[in-house]
Amino acid sequence: MSANSPDDLADMIHGLGARARTAASVLALAPTETKNRALMSAASALRRRVAAILDANIDDLAAAGADLSPAMRDRLILNGQRIEAMASGLEMIAALPDPIGHIDSQTTRPNGLEISRVRVPLGVIGIIYESRPNVTADAAGLCLKAGNAAILRGGSESAKSSRAILAALQDGLTEAGLPIDAVQLVPTQDRAAVGLLLRLDSFIDVIIPRGGKSLIERVAAESRIPVLKHLDGICHVYLDRDADPVKARAVTLNAKMRRTGVCGAAETLLVDRGALPMLPDVLSDLIVAGCEIRGDDVVRRLDSRVLPASADDWATEYLAPIISVRVVEGVAGAIEHIALYGSHHTEAIVTENAVTAEHFMAAIDSAILLWNASTQFADGGEFGMGAEIGISTGKLHARGPVGVNELTSYKYLVRGSGQVRL
Repeated sequence: MSANSPDDLADMIHGLGARARTAASVLALAPTETKNRALMSAASALRRRVAAILDANIDDLAAAGADLSPAMRDRLILNGQRIEAMASGLEMIAALPDPIGHIDSQTTRPNGLEISRVRVPLGVIGIIYESRPNVTADAAGLCLKAGNAAILRGGSESAKSSRAILAALQDGLTEAGLPIDAVQLVPTQDRAAVGLLLRLDSFIDVIIPRGGKSLIERVAAESRIPVLKHLDGICHVYLDRDADPVKARAVTLNAKMRRTGVCGAAETLLVDRGALPMLPDVLSDLIVAGCEIRGDDVVRRLDSRVLPASADDWATEYLAPIISVRVVEGVAGAIEHIALYGSHHTEAIVTENAVTAEHFMAAIDSAILLWNASTQFADGGEFGMGAEIGISTGKLHARGPVGVNELTSYKYLVRGSGQVRL
């Protein structure tokens, strides 16, 4: 669908916002059982609609042609397993405790006033994302469980896939007796629609962008609405001198190569000079798996297949089978490098030295720190959240995987018995 004029487009976006606000008022009071019924029914609808979703995805892939990078194509493509993962994710969200109405704290003042802090929905959430059609299901499910209405704006390359997924989600809402406007998809790929969404502060409470650096920067610069964002996923693995060589090989290979196009993929490997004896095997594992390695002079002397790293490599999110490798002087050198080049996303240390590990995790200002585990665990599903909308690298409101609890706010309820302030 496309708007015939700027005024038509503005009216379209305004209508989405107004309907979402009305739906949000219903969702805020919806019982847990009703929300869970919608999620479970949507999961069933995804399974029923597998053929239609795959057909839509084939159309999207064909329309994108050769213009997509391998990382973007990996994010766009759907198959039976990925659709089942979406359905299972909705069921996992349904099984989570409902945060709405949860009492965070409760006190009684000396004057008898009873003060409670209670979890409430954020309201209407606008989600702008690129490529990954599974975000349509994940984002809608999380927003619904937390009592929020969602306005989704997916990338043009995944338009048909997202519409097919939306149909399943709205089946679930209808089955549960909830308004289908609780989840809406912007029905146009006109780029001006994004700018209009970012100015719709009369209806939208929070904007969550999920995509490349240019999208995040645009949203942060133009939005009149609070933004929950993450920038680059420049994730690091640090091999300490006290690392177990077997763990070093397994963690590094998985962190880089399990899926290279996700934001939790390792982009830089830092190696303590005292850990150099284990590095040749680590490099060989990566190269055999098809990874290009760009290293400093020390690394290149260990393996002639390593290409020279430039200064830009340390600050690059490849989202591809490429990794930069640098030798550092102990954990202090790793911390210094990450402070200079990191994006505050996810970092891992491999070591058997608990003191070193705890120092690494305490000293680095990133949303997720791992000890002897792959950076690919930087995922809400792996954290038991059922799904996530993204990884927030900011510090206000939410940080790390953004799941159901992170999509809520709170209000204070004060119960008295006639008290007046003197």
